[in-house]
Amino acid sequence: MKLTVLVDNNTLIDQYYCGEPAVCYYIEDNGVKLLLDVGYSDVFIKNAEALLIDLNAVSTIAISHGHDDHTRGLKYLCEKVDLSNTRIVAHPDAFKEKTFENESIGSPFTAKQLEKLCKLTLSKTPIKISDNITFLGEIPTLNDFEKRQPIGILKDCGSESDDLLLDDTALVYKCDDGIFIITGCSHSGICNIIEYAKQVTEEERIIGVIGGFHLFDISPQLLSTIKYFEENKIEELYPCHCVSFKAKAEINKHISIHEVGVGLRIEIE
Repeated sequence: MKLTVLVDNNTLIDQYYCGEPAVCYYIEDNGVKLLLDVGYSDVFIKNAEALLIDLNAVSTIAISHGHDDHTRGLKYLCEKVDLSNTRIVAHPDAFKEKTFENESIGSPFTAKQLEKLCKLTLSKTPIKISDNITFLGEIPTLNDFEKRQPIGILKDCGSESDDLLLDDTALVYKCDDGIFIITGCSHSGICNIIEYAKQVTEEERIIGVIGGFHLFDISPQLLSTIKYFEENKIEELYPCHCVSFKAKAEINKHISIHEVGVGLRIEIE
C-alpha cells in the first residue's frame, strides 16, 4: 500500500503545498487507486496536481464521516472529474443534513444527489474496497473510556436528533505483518476503531495508525488511549488533523510519533 497525504492542517517543512483544517488521503493498493475523504475545498485537487497524482484514475472514494471538512471537496471534484464510474462508499448517515448552532456542517450533496453523479454505496457493515483494504462501516463502542459525544444536530426525514456521528468510520489495510488503520476524525473513538479493525480482519498485530484521533486535552481519555497504544505495541503513530499539539506532545512522551503534513508518503508492503 502507498499512501500520500493530500490534505491536512499542516504542510511538511520545505514542501510547498497547501494545507487546510481538513483531511484527504490518496491510497494505492495493487493497482486500485482510492481516496479517503476529499477535504473542505479544492486544495486536494491542487495538491494532487503538484504531486503528479491523476485523480481521474481514482475508482473509489471512501468517506470517513459526513462533516464538511471531509466531504465539501466533492463539489469541486465533480467539476473536474467525471464521477459516473466512481464508487463513493460511506455510512448511511454520512449525507444526511448536519448542523451545529444552526449552521450547516454537513456534505454539500445529499445521497439522492450523489446517486445521479456516481455509484453510491451506503453501508453500516464492512466492505472490501481493494484486495487488502476494508471500509469498516459503523464502529461499535468496545471500551469504557470512549463514549460517543454528540456534535450538533442530525436532520432526517423531518426529524431532528443529537448527532452521535454513527457515520464515523475508517479504513484498515491488512498485510502479512499486521494491520494499518487510516482514519478521518475518530469521533467513534480511535481505540474503538482499532479494536473493531482487529475483529473484522481477525488480526491482532497493529503496524500503525494515521489520522485524526479527536484528542485535545490531557484527559483521562487521552491517558487511557496512550495506555491502549502501549498495550497493543503500536509503534507507528501518525496523529494529525484533529489532534492538538498538547495531545501529540503527551503521546510522544510514551511513543515516538511521526510528523504529518501534506506531501507525506507512507509505503507498507
